Amino acid sequence: MILPIYGYGYPVLKKEAEPISKDYPELEQLIENMWETMYKASGVGLAAPQIGLPIRLFLVDTVQIMEEGQKEMGIKKVLINAQKIEEVGEPWAYEEGCLSIPDVRGDVERLPQLRIRYQDENFEEHEEVFTGINARVIQHEYDHIDGILFTEHLKPIKKRLIKRKLENIRKGKVKADYRMKFIGK
Repeated sequence: MILPIYGYGYPVLKKEAEPISKDYPELEQLIENMWETMYKASGVGLAAPQIGLPIRLFLVDTVQIMEEGQKEMGIKKVLINAQKIEEVGEPWAYEEGCLSIPDVRGDVERLPQLRIRYQDENFEEHEEVFTGINARVIQHEYDHIDGILFTEHLKPIKKRLIKRKLENIRKGKVKADYRMKFIGK
C-alpha cells in the first residue's frame, strides 16, 4: 500500500524517533509499504518519520542510481534502531533533495565514510562501514530519525533563498508526483 509522505512542517519530522522491538505491530507489512511508497515517489531512501511514524526505521536503495556495470556497489537495506559510531574523512558537498520537501534541492556537506550499527528486518545486529553515495544516503535518512532535515545543513544564504518555498510546502502549495500530506491542508 502506498502511504502519504508527510510534508515539511509536520512535527514528526522534527522529533527524535524512538527505538522499536521485533514485536512492533505489523512491522513486515510496514516495511513492504515503505518500499512501495519510496519507489512510487522515485526516492532512494525513506524514513519512518516521513510517513508519520516516530520510530527508528529507515530503508535505502542506491542500487537504482548506480551506473551500469556498478550496480553491485549499491546497497538495498532496511536499517532499524541505527546508531552512528563514527564519521570520518574530508567533507564533500553534493546536491540533496528530500521527498518531504519537494522541489527544494541544495548542496550539503557530509563526511564520506560512516560506521554504523543497526538491526535488519530480522533484528539481526550488523556493524558496517559505508562510503561515498551509500554513506550519504544513510546519513540523510539517519538525520530523519534524529529529527534533522537536510535544509538545516544548507548555507545561510541558501536557507534564506528557500524560505518562501518551505512556507509554501508547509501550506500544501506544492505539486508532487506522489501522495503527500501537508500540515496546512
